[in-house]
Amino acid sequence: MNGVIPLEKEIGMTSSDCVYKLRKILHTKKIGHTGTLDPLVDGVLPICVGQATKLVNRLTGTPKEYEGEITLGISTSTEDREGDFVAQTKLDNPISDEKIKQVFDSMHGDLIQIPPMYSAVRVNGKKLYEYARAGLEVERPQREIHIYDFHLIGTPEFDSEKGIQKIRFHVKCSKGTYVRTLAVQFGEALDLPAFMSQLTRTKSAGFELSETFKLSEIESMVKSKENDFIRSIDTVLDYIPEHELTEDEWEIGVLHGGFLDIDDADKNQELRVLKDGVSKALYKYDLDRKTWVPELMLLNND
Repeated sequence: MNGVIPLEKEIGMTSSDCVYKLRKILHTKKIGHTGTLDPLVDGVLPICVGQATKLVNRLTGTPKEYEGEITLGISTSTEDREGDFVAQTKLDNPISDEKIKQVFDSMHGDLIQIPPMYSAVRVNGKKLYEYARAGLEVERPQREIHIYDFHLIGTPEFDSEKGIQKIRFHVKCSKGTYVRTLAVQFGEALDLPAFMSQLTRTKSAGFELSETFKLSEIESMVKSKENDFIRSIDTVLDYIPEHELTEDEWEIGVLHGGFLDIDDADKNQELRVLKDGVSKALYKYDLDRKTWVPELMLLNND
C-alpha cells in the first residue's frame, strides 16, 4: 500500500497516536504523519504510507490552513485552553470590529515568533515541554514564519459578565507557525492577555477537511476490503509535470538512479517520470551538468 491518507484527527489524540493506530489497522510499519497537531486540535492530518513516506518532508513543508477562536482578556500557561490561567484583564467594553480587523490586517506577511514553552522544539537536546514540566524557563530561539491570510470569521462574542471577548478566525500560514502563539500575539497588539481557545486544521498538503476520514471509518473500510481512503502518490503529485519513460530511460537510467536527457520538458520545474503511467521518481534539471538528475526515487511505487 503506497499513498497518502487524509485523516481527520480527533480531539484528545496525539499525531503519534494516529500513526500507532493506523499501523495496527493497516498491518504495516511504514507510516509517517506530515505535521504534528496538538491533542486539543482536530482536523486534517495527512498520513503517508509505504513509498509515500518519502514525501513526508515535502508535504510537511506546505502551507496549512486553520479555523479557530481567540479569547481576549485571559492568558494561559500553554497558550491554549489546556493550561492554567496566568493573567486576566477584564474587558469593560468589547473591542470594536474595526479595531479587530486592523489587527488582523497588520499580522500578514513575515512575522517573528518565539515557540511556547509547552512545545516539542528542542533546546540543548531536550524538548521545551520537558523544561516547562520541570518548572524551568530557558531561552528559546526565534523563528520567522509567514502569514498568507488571517481574517475574522463572523461577529465577535462579548461576555460582559466574564469580561472576555471571543473572536473566530481563519489563517493560512507557513510551516513552523504556532497558531496558539499567533493568538497571544493578537492579544499583545491590543495590549490584552489572550489565548487560543479552539483550533481546527482545515487544509494541509492540498487536502481539505471535507476529504478526510476518521480512524473508525478507515478501520471499517479495511475490514470490508475497501481502500478508497488512500490517495495514490500519482494523485498527490499530479501538479508536477510528467514524462513517460522509454524502456531505455527506465532500464538504463532511472532504475539505477542515473541521469536523463529529456529535451521537451520545462527545465525550471521538477519532472515526474512515469513507468506504465505510475510515478517512479522526481527529477530536476542540473544547469552545470546540463542534464536531468534524480531528486527523489519512488521505484517501488505501484
